[in-house]
Amino acid sequence: MKKILIFFGLILIVCFSNTYAQSPEGKKFGFGIMVGDPTGGTAKFWMNDINAIDVDLGSSYFGSPRINVDYMWHFYPFDTRIANLYAGAGGSLGFGKNSGFYYKDRFFRTSSQLGVGARGIFGVDVIPPKTPLEVFLEFGVLVAVAPDFGSSADIALGMRFYP
Repeated sequence: MKKILIFFGLILIVCFSNTYAQSPEGKKFGFGIMVGDPTGGTAKFWMNDINAIDVDLGSSYFGSPRINVDYMWHFYPFDTRIANLYAGAGGSLGFGKNSGFYYKDRFFRTSSQLGVGARGIFGVDVIPPKTPLEVFLEFGVLVAVAPDFGSSADIALGMRFYP
């Protein structure tokens, strides 16, 4: 047991001791709001200048509340660090009664069952220099795997503040 704890401790040290985050003013954690699908709150933790974890909590066709967790890879195709693109993969949980986007009364459920789905996203970040803000626009595909199989498209516009 001691060896396992030491092993995971070393992994955490290696993962979180990377170079500076490419977030606003080099800060690693930000939170904010987003509108679209889902509409609600968002938080982002930068692990290094390329990778981040995003957590969203809000309301959508998939369920109210809906929770998304995505692992993101940022890349910089432009000749600036102000705007960058990102892609990611993750999962989504939907709770509560709702109706689906494509398969009404079948896409997910009309009862309060738990909905489970996989998600892929693509987006653009705009990080104005010398501000603690990040503005983003993201597009996603959601594939439901339980309780019914279905698919949906997500689009959201949001802003995060980095204290």
